[in-house]
Amino acid sequence: MEDHRLLTGQGQFTADMVSGTFHHAAITRSPHPHAEIRSIDITLAMAVPGVLSVLTGADAAADGLGPMPHNPDWVGPPDATLRLPPGFDVYVTEQTVLPLDTVRYVGEAVAMVVAETAAAASQGAELVDVDYQVLPSVVHARDAMAPHAPRIWPDCPENLALTCEVGDRQATERAFATAAHVVSLDAWVHRVTGSPLEPRAVIGEYDAANGCYTLRTASGAGVVRSRQRLATTLGVREAQCRAVFGDMGGNFGTRNAFYPEYALMPWAARRLGRPVKWTATRQECFLSDYQARDLASNAELALDKAGNFLALRGVNTMNLGAYTVFFWPLRKGLSMMQSVYNIPSVYFRGHAVLTNTAPTAVYRSAGRPEAIYMIERLIDLAASAHGFDRVALRRRNLIPADAMPYTNAVGATYDSGDYAGAMDKALAAADWSGFPGRRAASAARGLCRGIGVANYIEITSGIPRERAELTVRDDGCVELVVGTMSSGQGHETSFPQLISEWLQIPFEKVRFVANDSDRVSVGGGSHSGRSMRLVSIAARQAVAELIARGKTIAAHVLQAPKDEIVYADGAFTIPGGGGLDLWQAARAAQAAAGLDTLPNDPRVGLAGVGDITNRAGGYPYGAHVCEVEVDPETGQVEIAAWTGVDDVGLAVNPLILHGQAHGAVAQGVGQALLEEIHYGPDSAQLLTGSFMDYAMPRADTLPFIKTIISEVPASSHPHGIRPGGEGGTTPALGLVINAIVDALSDFGVTHVDMPATPDRVWRVIQAAKN
Repeated sequence: MEDHRLLTGQGQFTADMVSGTFHHAAITRSPHPHAEIRSIDITLAMAVPGVLSVLTGADAAADGLGPMPHNPDWVGPPDATLRLPPGFDVYVTEQTVLPLDTVRYVGEAVAMVVAETAAAASQGAELVDVDYQVLPSVVHARDAMAPHAPRIWPDCPENLALTCEVGDRQATERAFATAAHVVSLDAWVHRVTGSPLEPRAVIGEYDAANGCYTLRTASGAGVVRSRQRLATTLGVREAQCRAVFGDMGGNFGTRNAFYPEYALMPWAARRLGRPVKWTATRQECFLSDYQARDLASNAELALDKAGNFLALRGVNTMNLGAYTVFFWPLRKGLSMMQSVYNIPSVYFRGHAVLTNTAPTAVYRSAGRPEAIYMIERLIDLAASAHGFDRVALRRRNLIPADAMPYTNAVGATYDSGDYAGAMDKALAAADWSGFPGRRAASAARGLCRGIGVANYIEITSGIPRERAELTVRDDGCVELVVGTMSSGQGHETSFPQLISEWLQIPFEKVRFVANDSDRVSVGGGSHSGRSMRLVSIAARQAVAELIARGKTIAAHVLQAPKDEIVYADGAFTIPGGGGLDLWQAARAAQAAAGLDTLPNDPRVGLAGVGDITNRAGGYPYGAHVCEVEVDPETGQVEIAAWTGVDDVGLAVNPLILHGQAHGAVAQGVGQALLEEIHYGPDSAQLLTGSFMDYAMPRADTLPFIKTIISEVPASSHPHGIRPGGEGGTTPALGLVINAIVDALSDFGVTHVDMPATPDRVWRVIQAAKN
């Protein structure tokens, strides 16, 4: 439903929102990764024609603005339980909208300039004079844990915000002691940024008459949670805040957290008496968008002589950046390091470490691609080092379908699935057996061809509460109100599909409403594959309540017993003739207001509500196959073919699912081959601050992608639904590297670090030759 509107330029993004005359804001950002703010002189900035105000952390504190609420949750189902060392307390930072005395990463907001024009605001921001006392800084998480590393926060020893363990250490050590083979890998899943097409943009408004703030932006948190966070940050009641979102030009997770500008603009609007608008430059996005990944992992896999997996152990170290925005990537990864394989003993330690870099947040399939990368690389290393066939080794160790539900070695329980079936389907569709012929054809052209396969699973969760409200309206529509936030998942199409099918009414009769906290009372937004998974449950309840209420109304109007009322095709009927459609029933309910025979105050007409809290996880899984061609003279890698099988349980809209799979593959390939946020190791300056330096996948990076939807019903969901938007990203990192290593195996190459740029691949080839 949304495609025509978006493709013909009728989308309504934040920058398109115009609410009368507004001022413009620009942000002064720190040029230092770590420094004390000694003073801020705004004299020159205020002298710029058109500049109206310069606001600092001192002003924010004086007006009662507090720290921004984030989601640094580190415990909770369905994830594994993280055990803390005795006496250790999890450290959670406070992030204010503008710091009072210390900056902790390059690009952190220090002051806000408001002016009559965007140009004047930008000029004023450049003239804010901040006197800094530069402090020592550290970029990498492992370095930050060293005894003499600079402390990001004075009261956080070793910069360790969280340290924990999962699994059985003693059992794992015993298994390793009896192993015939052990392979190890010390790797870094490097840092990236989401790079949505739409840069961050915010409009803040303030209505002095009722003391109400309005935030207009786009966030995956949804309007309800954004409103709550805005109220908390401003120090006011929720009733004084409203959040209104338009379309969202990309998210991928990094826009699920609360940003300083979300509170700065409404606050500035109150102080200046006029709406204030801010749109980030792309350079600001690189500097200050929450970033992602950045996990160092050192892991070992133990096998017996036959190739049975015995145990897995290691240490995962997550780089949090300067603030504790999320622990989820560490927590999710530790829950599923063994993936879909039957590994009896697993033991991992985990660290979440503060550094002088932009904060990291969740990013498409947070924590899971890192875990799958490690286990899939370890399996290929084991096959290569000890003479196992890669496919046979995987098949031997896959969790069988009849073992489901399966509790893995760290305590996470997978619901249902046929993992071997998914892999076999992917191998067949990719023509794995025909690969030798394709390799020979590539070799004839001077190219090295490689192939890889990777299995995956995810453990998804997210905010557990969701609500769906259905109301039959006088204009001939049934209105559906939910609290998710679409950033390309097609909610305007797939959610009304559910209502159309369950109410048996034309699709065009369903009107979808979201993204305004004056209309939406409950909602968790869109993240961790929660949208369809939870909305479908809530919507089904709302439909059931609406039909039950309609039967009561029909029984009253038709003078028939309620148990004789039949609902079908949008109408309530009785045997022998007579009936009411949904809209007639709604009008009858309004006309009968106050009668005791109708339930739940009929003055609201005909409506139904589903309000659920569901903490069951979602467990999408699948298998992907990738073929690459590598030019040994230049190191250039081309993706020659890609086949993916993703099990979604139940495909509500296959077209949307295929599109999601394509995008997920593109993002995974982007990180594996091209994308990298790079800070100078000594300067802590961002060295990839534009698309000149940060390489993105383009249309010609990928071949046509063959995606296959598998539907093994999820036993953890009443409709069998699994999430379907992250599958291609989750296996892509390990899969691409496995395929490249296979292509270069004749040179003796056993590993290539990410991103596998032409320079890096060429150097690996030369090193192997030498």
